[in-house]
Amino acid sequence: MRRISCLALLLLFAAHFAWADTIVLKSGRRISATNVVVEGDRVSYDTSSGHFSVAKSDVERVELGSSPASAPKAPADLPLLSPRVDPAAGLDDVAHAAVHDGAVDDRYLAGLEDETRTGGAQAVRRLAAGYDAAAVFEFNRGDFEHSLYLLRRGLDFAPENLSLLLNLSRLQMRRGEYSDALDGLGRAEQIAPNDADTAVLLGLAYRATNHLDRTVEEWKRALSLRPDPRLEPALANAQRDLEEERAYRAEESGHFTLRYSGDATAMFLPGEVLRTLESHFSAIQSELHYTPPDSISVILYTDKTFEDITRAPRWAGALNDGRIRVPVHGLTSVDDKLSRVLKHELTHSFIFQKTGGTCPTWLNEGLAQWMEGRRADKFAPALAKFLEDAQAQAHGSADWATPPGVLQGSWSGLSTEQARLLYDLSLSMVEYIIQTNGMAQIESLLDAITAGPSTQAAMRTTLGMDYLQLQQQTVLYLRRAYPQQ
Repeated sequence: MRRISCLALLLLFAAHFAWADTIVLKSGRRISATNVVVEGDRVSYDTSSGHFSVAKSDVERVELGSSPASAPKAPADLPLLSPRVDPAAGLDDVAHAAVHDGAVDDRYLAGLEDETRTGGAQAVRRLAAGYDAAAVFEFNRGDFEHSLYLLRRGLDFAPENLSLLLNLSRLQMRRGEYSDALDGLGRAEQIAPNDADTAVLLGLAYRATNHLDRTVEEWKRALSLRPDPRLEPALANAQRDLEEERAYRAEESGHFTLRYSGDATAMFLPGEVLRTLESHFSAIQSELHYTPPDSISVILYTDKTFEDITRAPRWAGALNDGRIRVPVHGLTSVDDKLSRVLKHELTHSFIFQKTGGTCPTWLNEGLAQWMEGRRADKFAPALAKFLEDAQAQAHGSADWATPPGVLQGSWSGLSTEQARLLYDLSLSMVEYIIQTNGMAQIESLLDAITAGPSTQAAMRTTLGMDYLQLQQQTVLYLRRAYPQQ
């Protein structure tokens, strides 16, 4: 009975937890699809009828769909941190000329720079529009470094261009560079004191740096300037956090800012938590060869307060929504369980900042479990048998495997049983990759996901396999590494 119910869970995931994008063809036809990938001159996608592709020249645009509610391990503000092209009136032609045929036209940008030598203010506006469009294009392709270069180059010529400043701040916050972002947003506020976008971004930066009073102030100002249904729940959450944390104490270490309630913690626990976090920071830094640029915020709660404030699923033992939130009621020291929770959540902070929020959930959760020290030994035989039974019942089709949309999307709406199944599978896939080819391949995969058009394209490049093949190889690994006693 358990095998049948688990198989039903997988089918349920496919029906309810994948999200759809819309491919808009030049003919006007709209296609609701998942796993949309641009490969060469084709756009491939999945629907309930199977896998298809169309010529890229026939596609007008791809409208990104909404994923399910934000996962407990990912900040909910990623759409607000996506740079966008806002050319000034009459400059659309510049934006289109700067990026065409799937690439940035460097010669055209160089020509715009030449124009500024004799063309005055209008030439500077044209240059800003060109560099802004090119930077957003590179961001959307995953080339954050080139996007940063283009934004900074544009600002060299147009230091007061609001769109360039805001897009640079968005990208810096995606990279965890909140202090740098605040500097640019301060300039933007001086240039346009009543700009709603600037107020929204200031609120995000203040929240990440634990200045909740400033967050609430900026988001109230943003809503007074322009209604925004995305911002209203974020403001409500910030107000709830601010009210709860008014009486909290604070401590700092080299890489962390810690806030805690006196009722939630024993006298020496906060300092011990900071020492534990610093130790874990060094270990993860060494494994991933990456260092988050700014201080990471950590909040310690009583169990009841954690549930009330975070609204996390009941199965979530902690939460990372840009700030690490951990319930510690009743603890007087950092025991093994709390240490593992801290390392797990800290891994999410590293991954988010390293990839700019592009890491799929399975890899994010699988790697966090690996870092905390969890291995597949306790569940491997049962999971392998379940997957083998599901594969046999599929009679040669790929329907037995967990769909990409489920592995990549939010898990916040799952039941405890559904979540446990996906956590075990994600750890098993990560463990297979590391034990077969080492942590270096995980690093390569994270880099490829950040720079590539899709997770599946990154997997093919670094692992030489797609999701179905990865799950097949994971089953073989589990049987080989953990033979049934």
